[in-house]
This record gives sequence, C-alpha cells and structure tokens, in this order.
Amino acid sequence: MDKEIILEVKNLTKYFPIKKSAFSKNKEFLRAVYDLSFSVCKGDTFAIVGESGCGKTTTRKLLLKLLEADKGEVIYKGQDIFKLDDNSMRKLRTKLQVVFQDPYASLDPKWRIGKIIGEPLAIHGVGTSNRRRKRVEELMALVGLRPEYYDRYPHEFSGGQRQRIGIARALALNPEIIIADEPVSALDVSIQAQVLNMFKKLQQQLELTYIFISHDLSVVKHISDRVAVMYLGQIVEIAETSLLFDNPLHPYTKALLSSIPVPDPSKKEELKLLEGEVPSPVNPPPGCCFHTRCVMAGGICKTEEPKLVEIEKGHQVRCHFTKD
Repeated sequence: MDKEIILEVKNLTKYFPIKKSAFSKNKEFLRAVYDLSFSVCKGDTFAIVGESGCGKTTTRKLLLKLLEADKGEVIYKGQDIFKLDDNSMRKLRTKLQVVFQDPYASLDPKWRIGKIIGEPLAIHGVGTSNRRRKRVEELMALVGLRPEYYDRYPHEFSGGQRQRIGIARALALNPEIIIADEPVSALDVSIQAQVLNMFKKLQQQLELTYIFISHDLSVVKHISDRVAVMYLGQIVEIAETSLLFDNPLHPYTKALLSSIPVPDPSKKEELKLLEGEVPSPVNPPPGCCFHTRCVMAGGICKTEEPKLVEIEKGHQVRCHFTKD
C-alpha cells in the first residue's frame, strides 16, 4: 500500500536580482533554486543533501513561504501555500515548524528558556498562562530537559541542550512537519548521535514528518527514508536511502559518497575527488549544470539540459548517460 503524500513540491524556482553597480542599468540574477520537484510521505524523513551554496536553505525558506517563489507550487494536504492569504498561512504555520542550524544564534539570550519554548503558544493565543507553563514543562520532559531549568537562560546550557530547547519550541504547537536545517552540524559528534536518536524517537512517538537538510551524508544515512541530492539549485538524484547509498547513479552522487571515510582498510576505494569549482549561480553553465566537473560529460551535456527521469520505481536521476 502506497504511503500518503503530505507535501508535494512542483517545479519550484527562485532567482535573486543582483545589482552590478549604482550606475549599471543591467541587472543580473542569481539562480538559487531551479525546477525543484519532489514529494514527502507522511511519517517519513526526507533528506535534502548537497554542498554549501547549492540552494538547500533557500528551499527551506520557500517551503515555509518566508520567500515568494518565482515559479512552482508547494502543496500541503491539497493546498498550494503560495495561494493562501496571510491569515490562512498564519494558521498553517502551526503545522509546519523549523529547527535551525545554530543553537546559539537561534535562541534569544535575554529570555529564559520557559519563555522561549512557550513563545509559539503565546503568539497563537493557546491556553492560559498556567496552561502554557504546564505545556512547556511537558515539552521540556519530552526532549530530556529538567523542569527546574524553566527559569534559566540559554548561556547556562551546552550546545546539545540548546538544540533540545529549539526542538521543544518547534514541537509546541503540535506540528505535522518539522523542517530541520543542518540541526546537528554545530554539535560535537557524540552529541550529534544523541540528538539524532532523539529526533527518531520523537518521530515515532508523535507521528512527525521531517524534511532534513544537511551536507553530511553520514548523518543523512542514519536518519532519512529518502534522499534528494542537490547541485547548483537543482535536484540531480532522488531515491530511497538504502538504494542511493548502495547504487548511486548520478556522477555527482557517486563522488560525494566516495568521499565518506571508510574505517575498514580492506574496503578502501579509490577516492573520486571532484575537480574544479562549483560554477557561479549567477552564470550557470548551459546544458547539464554538472558537466564542467563531470568525468562522463559528452557533447550533449554541454548543450542540452537533462530531465529528472525515473530509472526505477522511486529512483530519479538527472543525467544523459544513465540508462534504465
């Protein structure tokens, strides 16, 4: 039986205008996100992975309607969020919450953590002050924080504890989808494992759906059900996690996976290093966006843009030389 699709993204595109100089009449545009299409199933973790600058964070802002798209749709339970008015979008945001990358910068240092976690409840007028305090204490227990921490300030906590505070705040309004933008990249490796395990436990306990944004493939492998690989604003491959790691088809995905350190010397493989730099998103190359760094590139790659094609069920690739 197929899973229920809770979020569907169709042809999402975003350009940012760049003014060359005060005296220039011509504008240039930075292509941040280009023709993104994917779906997220209820209860799953859908990961978006790629190098810095590939468009992951812009995608997160578009999914939350913090940016207006130039083209495309973001459909949540049958509703295109870009067509909602401000009041409808405000209500919808209770169901779409975010956990940020930096647990230091995302918490107001002047606020006690009880107020930080309870802020979404206050903004949306949920319950009395006493009921909100009880809810905050429940959330603190849920993420492994003691109730006596309620009146402490963020500087009194470790990085891992601060991220737990951010997660508790995201859970306050009983969301259905949490978008986690590099949520463990600022943490020590040992703490990363604890936070990732907590994410998985909360998902099972609260029936949450995650969109997990990361540059770290080892983290993605541990937590995700499906993975989309982004390069220069485009998705170049989508597959179930096990399939992507066992049988990557796009040259970029292969290069990323080959760069993951392998602790077993007997399984050491030749490192497929990526040559050259990522092209400028202001002036992306014609044809395939990856052809300037691809060892497989042929003439067609320089002139014709490949489409994202399904090679096998659930496995889509954007490459001229991938055969089914």
